[in-house]
Amino acid sequence: MSGPEGASPWRPCVGGRYQLAEGARWAEGGLLFVDLLRGDLYRSRDCSGGPPERVLRLGMPLGAAARAPAGASAGWIVAAGPGIALLHSGAGPHWLARPGDRPGRAMRMNDGGCDPSGRFWAGSMDAEAAPGAGSLYRTDHDGTVHETLDGLTVPNGPAFSGDGRVMYLADSAHGTISRYAVDVATGGLMAGEPFATVPPSEGRPDGMTVDVAGNLWVALWGGGQVRCYRPDGAVLLSMTVPTPHPSSVAFGGGRMFVTTARHRLDLPGPLAGAVLARPTRVVAPAAVPFGRAG
Repeated sequence: MSGPEGASPWRPCVGGRYQLAEGARWAEGGLLFVDLLRGDLYRSRDCSGGPPERVLRLGMPLGAAARAPAGASAGWIVAAGPGIALLHSGAGPHWLARPGDRPGRAMRMNDGGCDPSGRFWAGSMDAEAAPGAGSLYRTDHDGTVHETLDGLTVPNGPAFSGDGRVMYLADSAHGTISRYAVDVATGGLMAGEPFATVPPSEGRPDGMTVDVAGNLWVALWGGGQVRCYRPDGAVLLSMTVPTPHPSSVAFGGGRMFVTTARHRLDLPGPLAGAVLARPTRVVAPAAVPFGRAG
């Protein structure tokens, strides 16, 4: 690509290298991300390359986390282990639902985040990516959890338009991104439609975000790229990432952030598992806390 977005090299935002860094979100003036398989949530406020602050250590896979509203007794809502839970200060998880507790099947939660209305959405998957075993769940403001889609394999995202009326969801195993109309008042989903398909030779769509212009940015796992799609599905640009497994993308503070992974690399390079950043003019909304509209 050319222009300002291609002018500066990627640099590590924090000092660590992670097995599976994921879930990049800009919130409260800093970058949040998870080390998914270890179950840790990290925050970096200055992205100077030093060690990030470890906010949570769960001891189970942590797919996604969002801040609970100011003044609430729970500090975070998480998609972790077999379900969705609220975390209170100094206490164990308060489970809202544990849909992954299935006899004879090892399930875990995967990627997720809040829509602009403050509902928390997260996907589940079989630990060995058994076809069709996963689902997408929506947690409403009152803490009730609803299965909204099933038959998924490796759900990633979802990502929402700024007005909350459109949701994008990837099924990484199939290389597909689907688009759904959303009832903003209820969180209900209309019938989905294909938005984009990524050939296996170009990677698999992973974590996503939508910028203020309505463009969808997608990390391509195995492809060493981040791709930007216009709202009509046309590819606006592709950016090379200097390691094969980018896993999520976020914007904030004049920077673009990409998490990456060492997971499933036989010979990981020096930037595998790094959280990378570069200057950008692209702007995206900050992450919305659970239970509160942005």
